[in-house]
Amino acid sequence: QLVESGGGSVQSGGSLRLSCQASESINFIPMAWYRQASGKERELVASQDGGNIKYYVGPVRGRFTISKDGDKKTLDLQMNSLKPEDTAMYYCVARAGRLPRIDYPGDSWGQGVQVTVSS
Repeated sequence: QLVESGGGSVQSGGSLRLSCQASESINFIPMAWYRQASGKERELVASQDGGNIKYYVGPVRGRFTISKDGDKKTLDLQMNSLKPEDTAMYYCVARAGRLPRIDYPGDSWGQGVQVTVSS
């Protein structure tokens, strides 16, 4: 089970830190953050493989940082220099397979947390 927290409303240029709390160990588990804006398709934001290899999509690179804490069983997303186009529901996912950016039938998804950035 995954539970996201840390969402909210901020002004453009502000920061938020999202956290995804897992109920089970996430050591060596590929994970990712996705977002879905109203009326748009879900899109990848950032991922971390079972080790420490991280990936960011172009629009967030340099502004967002993904990090995993195996002891706390959390996957965080530090979001800086937020823009109105970052407004979306954000979801974390723990993969049932080896690759963090591939959908697998047994993936675990959180319920999502809303991020709203005003100009």
